[in-house]
Amino acid sequence: MRVISNFLVSLLLTTIISFAAPALVIGLFLGILLVLGYIPGLALLGKCGIVQISDFLAVFGSGNPFEGVIILGLAFAVVGFFFDIFNFYFYRYQGLRS
Repeated sequence: MRVISNFLVSLLLTTIISFAAPALVIGLFLGILLVLGYIPGLALLGKCGIVQISDFLAVFGSGNPFEGVIILGLAFAVVGFFFDIFNFYFYRYQGLRS
């Protein structure tokens, strides 16, 4: 029973971290570009970068960049979920094959 509870905790943490990682990276890029928008020589680069990232996210979110971040986060969460399951069973049954 302890193995199952450890597995479920690991699965939950992996899924949450996998969901949050792309949102944090995208937020970091947008924050950097926002700061660049206030620097006189780099204002155009910052504004164009924000528009480009917003357009990219709008593709995944049916026109809404926020939905795009959620969709990318969910996709990463599913991949992290399956990767954790694969690792759990691969290492659990590794000794049985020899």
